[in-house]
Amino acid sequence: MRTFYNIAILATIIFTAASCTGLKALKEGQVLYTGATVKINPDSAKKVPGEKALKSTLEEMTRPQPNKKILGMRYKLSFYALAGEPKKPKGLRNWIRTKLGEPPVLMSDLRLQNNINILQSHLISKGYLQAAVTGEAIIKGRTGRAEYKAITKDRYTLNEIKFPAEPTALNNIIRRGSDKSLLKPGIFYDIDVFTAERERIDNDLKEKGYFFFNPDFLLLQVDSTIGDNKANVYVKVKDITPVEGLKPYRINEIKIYPNYNIRRDSALRLSKPIIHNDFKIYDPQNTYKPRIFDRLVFFQKDELYNRADHSLSLNRLVNLGTFRFVKAEFRPIDTLESDLLDANFYLTPQKKRSMSLQVTGTSKSNNFVGSEIKLSNTNRNLFRGAEQLVTSLAGGFETQVSGARTNSYSVSASARLIFPRIIAPVNFKSASNYVPKTHITLGGQLLNRALYFTMLSGNAEFGYNWKGSQFVDHTFNPFSVTYVRTLKTTDSLEKLLVRVPSLRGNYENQFIFSTNYRFTYSDQFQDAKRNNIYFQGTAETAGNLVNAFLKKNDQGQKTLFNTAVNQFIKLEADFRDYYKIKPQLILAGRANIGYGIPYGNSTVLPYIRQFFAGGSNDIRAFRARSLGPGSYNYDLNLDSSNIFPDQGGDIKMMLNGELRAKLFSVIHGAVFVDAGNVWTAKADTSRIGSQFRLRNAINEFAVGGGVGLRVDASIFVIRFDLAMPFRKPWLPAGERWVFNQIKFGDPAWRKQNLILNIGIGYPF
Repeated sequence: MRTFYNIAILATIIFTAASCTGLKALKEGQVLYTGATVKINPDSAKKVPGEKALKSTLEEMTRPQPNKKILGMRYKLSFYALAGEPKKPKGLRNWIRTKLGEPPVLMSDLRLQNNINILQSHLISKGYLQAAVTGEAIIKGRTGRAEYKAITKDRYTLNEIKFPAEPTALNNIIRRGSDKSLLKPGIFYDIDVFTAERERIDNDLKEKGYFFFNPDFLLLQVDSTIGDNKANVYVKVKDITPVEGLKPYRINEIKIYPNYNIRRDSALRLSKPIIHNDFKIYDPQNTYKPRIFDRLVFFQKDELYNRADHSLSLNRLVNLGTFRFVKAEFRPIDTLESDLLDANFYLTPQKKRSMSLQVTGTSKSNNFVGSEIKLSNTNRNLFRGAEQLVTSLAGGFETQVSGARTNSYSVSASARLIFPRIIAPVNFKSASNYVPKTHITLGGQLLNRALYFTMLSGNAEFGYNWKGSQFVDHTFNPFSVTYVRTLKTTDSLEKLLVRVPSLRGNYENQFIFSTNYRFTYSDQFQDAKRNNIYFQGTAETAGNLVNAFLKKNDQGQKTLFNTAVNQFIKLEADFRDYYKIKPQLILAGRANIGYGIPYGNSTVLPYIRQFFAGGSNDIRAFRARSLGPGSYNYDLNLDSSNIFPDQGGDIKMMLNGELRAKLFSVIHGAVFVDAGNVWTAKADTSRIGSQFRLRNAINEFAVGGGVGLRVDASIFVIRFDLAMPFRKPWLPAGERWVFNQIKFGDPAWRKQNLILNIGIGYPF
């Protein structure tokens, strides 16, 4: 009864909040602050270039910020007011008031003169050197606001940039880099550009050995008295720059402590080092092979210090995945008389062995629920060369919660050995901050699908992974082999294969010998960007080389150990775009296209390489793997087991659009539309309408949409998406849009058309 009472309170508060102004939250004599407006040159008809953006920036700089609004309603303030004063420190009302609501922002919080100073300072920093700002508070009834007037006058531009003329080594470097200067005649005066220019000069000097130089040692003097709203800039080194900042430094000794622990600091320093090339390695336990540091530390004895080698060394050591803490220390032998630096690298390794247990729960749109347990073990520095061996054992099950009560299970094991270098006949050098890696992977799985089959599969792979930049990742696997063996089939499967003979090849024993490459570009970690993109392209070719050495059997197929060897080419591209309309409002889109070409031994792609449509990360209004191919539809009424067969294809086209908004706390909402389908590359007489025809492709798109609710706690995301079909491609032409069939009040329609997808993480 208590639960129903709380739900009733919450529903009442949410309903009432939609029309509440929030003024009830005010006490006697309080005035609600509703925000600030900035008028730029209100008495002048002349427009400032970029005035709209400047006005928005200035308004965002004012403080305080008013209570949040959606469609003109102060929804958070409404929650705060309607929840009332909680009688207990815990409970539903307290949660609504503190989590959903926010207290009123009052006029008494306004500091008018402070805002005036901030706005004027910003305008001056952007080149409006004669700007003046005034402001006033305007109160009407129980609400008030601030209004500011900014008189900008003309914006100053740069006329001439003069670099230091004194013939010192340091000044010579500054002058030689002047062609890369960010300060150009004709650009607007901008303090941010001045700051960036000082950092650019400092970086140039760091590359030439000036370790102790600092951007603060540079002075950019501005002469704005030359007239015509122009200014000259004079770049000079401050007279008070310390001596150590004025000279370049060379590397003396390079000391590496790969087992550093602050409690054993003294003992390590007194231990006898291993001399390897220019390195002194203090590793009494001989934990690491000295040669691994040739690829991790890029300084050499007697060379000038440079920031590029400094950054590259640190990034390589951090991204190796072996050390928990990495610290580089550059210590001068004698700051006043010497120009030598000792380079000390202190490395604290991670634990040699670690184990992790992962438990996941799944709820699929084909009425299956289940769970998987995965136990993983990581063994680091296996051969004293920072190698990693990751082994895992997993077991899972699924049970169907409606229709036939059936159970499926799987057991899998894998081992992955990672070398922090490229193992190849040719010498591979990379200047990337990231360590290139070679991997060898072995794995196997036993899969029992209820009422259908028991299948055993194994795979082996050898390949490379390296980064071209912080945005680009490459994976190349020159050798990959997969073996699939069907151990057992059932009458249910045989009935399905009688209806759809083309699926029989999915369950025959087969080999896949392939070479594949994957290219990935992503800038999603750059939160400051308004538009982020992700692209992944993959290419795979199978069976060409090995088939050259095989002979055909009586059926005309090339086999290995009496098992068919697949031949195909498969291409796939996945593009995603994330556009921030506002900080908490994102428009996300995805385009996914895949094309497989089976040939030679193969008439269709092998089952584990096929494309599928439908499901919680795909076209969410249709059950998992149930769509297509093309306009074909598998009639469930003819399947007594009531299980959807996997309807795969050789070609896939999919488009997704999703508007994501933060509602409150960790609760996010979404509205989405999905469209697409899969097709076969060749005609399939048992699945009429399945073959891809370019002119018919768009007309055979399935379309669906819905709403979603997500719990986004940063470290994990739990997703609930409720979807319904808008277009069914198997219906007769002209009848495929089904908006006129929507009947929310009909239980039979809801059961057939409303799909609840529960997932971990975002769909894309």
